[in-house]
Amino acid sequence: MRPNAELTRALFEARAQTDTLFDVVHPDALYERPVPERHRLIFYLGHLEAFDWNLLGHALDVPVFDAGLDQLFSFGIDPGADHLPADQPDEWPSVDAVRDYNARVRRQLDGALERAPEALMHGAVEHRLMHAETFAYLLHNLPFEHKVAPAFSVAASGRIPQTRMIEIARGAATLGRSRGEGFGWDNEFDAHEVDVPAFAVGQHKVTNGEYLEFVGAGAPAPHFWICHEGHWFYRGMFADMPLPLDWPVYVDYEQARAYAAWKGKSLLTEAQFHRAAYPAGETEAGRLARENVNFRNWDPVPVNATGPNALGVSQMIGNGWEWTSTRFEPFPGFEPFPWYPGYSANFFDGEHYVLKGGSPRTAARLLRSSFRNWFRPSYPYLYATFRVVDN
Repeated sequence: MRPNAELTRALFEARAQTDTLFDVVHPDALYERPVPERHRLIFYLGHLEAFDWNLLGHALDVPVFDAGLDQLFSFGIDPGADHLPADQPDEWPSVDAVRDYNARVRRQLDGALERAPEALMHGAVEHRLMHAETFAYLLHNLPFEHKVAPAFSVAASGRIPQTRMIEIARGAATLGRSRGEGFGWDNEFDAHEVDVPAFAVGQHKVTNGEYLEFVGAGAPAPHFWICHEGHWFYRGMFADMPLPLDWPVYVDYEQARAYAAWKGKSLLTEAQFHRAAYPAGETEAGRLARENVNFRNWDPVPVNATGPNALGVSQMIGNGWEWTSTRFEPFPGFEPFPWYPGYSANFFDGEHYVLKGGSPRTAARLLRSSFRNWFRPSYPYLYATFRVVDN
């Protein structure tokens, strides 16, 4: 199959994934803003097509038909808590107008995709799949009555598993991706080795049950927890449930760091994550086949539901991104993409931290070892977990 034929198929599959997500939103709720730091949902309905149009349409010299909507839906936002958006629903186009725009974008682009630059096609596919996850964060915060729940199941919960610290020998971690190795985002380059001293890492991600002790000692509860009449519940995507003690706890970076310090430990660095997550001889396909990734579930599964890797460490991939103590910064040799110069560079501000590993809603093609996610340390809405380290 020609590269662009495969990428065109991948784009169509990614469209199907995001179209299904919008089907979950009740039509009357598209002007809601479930996360204060983000746009209203109507923005995302138009953004995915506008991104494809602004990226691919220009390269393919396709005539512009609505420059106003191209601009309106071009960029998302990432404000701090003191600069929250204040727009009103009536400032946005009608749902019908946005859907008409989307349909026309697809008609105009689809006949020309076979001659689109491969790098741009990769960018369009992966950008859409990233939003298939980040839009799920918004949906998770939308009231249940505003969602149309598809058929779904929830993993059974049991007792808190016993965990132990796994010794990881000193060695080199390869961070990043070599140019010519295949598509990667600009922050993934260049590949380089880092010497990592020996350390010990938690066998499992920290669980809700373990974190409950921290809350009992006075720490604030995670965003995904709800207290009803003195009992803790987990707010799932489509239903509240008694707090599953053996599921990983979803927290922001500040909470993860505080818990680790309370235990006299620390968080993984990005290099330590690589040492623990990617033992020699283990294939990417083998990792993905067993883990809670690639839209397999809406919610987590127990931290011991899948087997450990060759080093004895469980779920380094999937079931929740893992916070690292590494600030999001460029690798040596970093060069911004000319077709998306601000993709990473706009966030090299010292205010974002690297996450690794993936969540239940992370697409398989984003789970290569070089892929780097990043968020503000106080952002509580993402599916982010952590584990502790002895150095």
